Amino acid sequence: MTSCAEPPAPPAASSASLWRHRDFRRYLTGQTASVAGSSITQMALPVLAVLHLDATAAQVAWLAFLGQLPPALLALHAGALADRYSKRRQMITGDLVSAVVLATVPVAAALGTLSLTQLMIVAVVQGAASVLHDAAAISLLPSLVDRSLIQRSNSRVGALFAIAATAGSHLGAALTAVLGPARALLGDVVSFLISAVCTARIQARELAPHRPEARRLREEIGEGLRYVHGDERLKTLTLVNATTSFALGLLNTLWALYLLRIIALGATAFGVVLGLGALGAAAGALTAPALGRRWGPGPMMLTALAITPLTQLPLLLASPGLRWQVAIGAALFLQLACAGAAGTTQRSIRQIITTAPMQARMQAVSTWLTSGARPAAALLAGGLGTWIGVRPTLTAGTVLLLVPLVVLARSPLRALRHMPDQPPAAPGTGGDLVPPPPAPRAAPAAVPAPARTEDARHDRSPGGDAP
Repeated sequence: MTSCAEPPAPPAASSASLWRHRDFRRYLTGQTASVAGSSITQMALPVLAVLHLDATAAQVAWLAFLGQLPPALLALHAGALADRYSKRRQMITGDLVSAVVLATVPVAAALGTLSLTQLMIVAVVQGAASVLHDAAAISLLPSLVDRSLIQRSNSRVGALFAIAATAGSHLGAALTAVLGPARALLGDVVSFLISAVCTARIQARELAPHRPEARRLREEIGEGLRYVHGDERLKTLTLVNATTSFALGLLNTLWALYLLRIIALGATAFGVVLGLGALGAAAGALTAPALGRRWGPGPMMLTALAITPLTQLPLLLASPGLRWQVAIGAALFLQLACAGAAGTTQRSIRQIITTAPMQARMQAVSTWLTSGARPAAALLAGGLGTWIGVRPTLTAGTVLLLVPLVVLARSPLRALRHMPDQPPAAPGTGGDLVPPPPAPRAAPAAVPAPARTEDARHDRSPGGDAP
């Protein structure tokens, strides 16, 4: 883990100075710690459910369904709250709740009372806490850096998150082997606490909302829905995210079960495969700005969506053995390279073209539709997995990955050659452009030493919204 204690630094004005920008670094440290910790859970939880609690395909599907249900129910409300109140306070609250509820799993395991029912309850509560955190975290970034640096910031965030996910996967595999999967979850508990501390140390002022407090929350939610629907670019990217999420929700529900039981991967090999995928995500995120400049953001995203279904073929054809394990790891590397490049680009486009008072609600609409698709996909995966088998169900999910490709191919965004312009100034607000980060204070206090994207805050989708 890294520390968020930093010396004073000037505001970010170039790609190089982003690393010397104190508030951006604190944000990045906290969220990266959370991503690393969540990767430990992503590694340990399937092992705990499948190998230690003997979960069936249907039970694994129900566990995934319950964990994905809170974003579908609460994302719009969390986004409206983040636009109305303090985003940092909402992030800290989500972190602390997640830490407490996740800590109950190793405690119950030590007492011999752990059950699948408890895991399902933990999944629901932590899912709700993650919704609060993520709605605020993603929309906070544009207030920390100048609008012209959003794509570079997202590129570095995506790359560091992927590296953290790699480290978390390997650490999760080691902790699972040494401590057992239940006690390995304590690593994620610590990561939530680090995230809360670093978020509390961010000093940049948040923009005050320009809405009467008397307005009802549902009115602000409706405003966010109309805002996204009224912009063809936002609507298209949101639909691409949602359809990709449904297909990957079908795949991811049975992915761990398939690898651990049918392909006979051990816990260590499973962690290595996840780690290779995360390295691909880092490579994709780092190269996204250059690829966008060379080929154009639209063609680059379209290519990434076209490659994604092809990367599922080694998984579908695999059988037990080292050769196929290597092939699956290489395919996941390529898939998440596409995810890193396309996800960084689409998120930057949405943040650039969205006005500051609508950032959280715009993101919440995407999260709501994206997350809303996952519970239905999880239930469908459980039903199909029981009825026709796991491998045919994974084949169906691969075919569904063609839908977002068609959606983007039919949109004018497919030919987008340059990143879009910033939104025009909002009358009466002094303009919508997010100001550069404030100069650091004279003597910042030392802070002892996050993304999701949520199902480990690391979404395998090219349109993933996890921070």
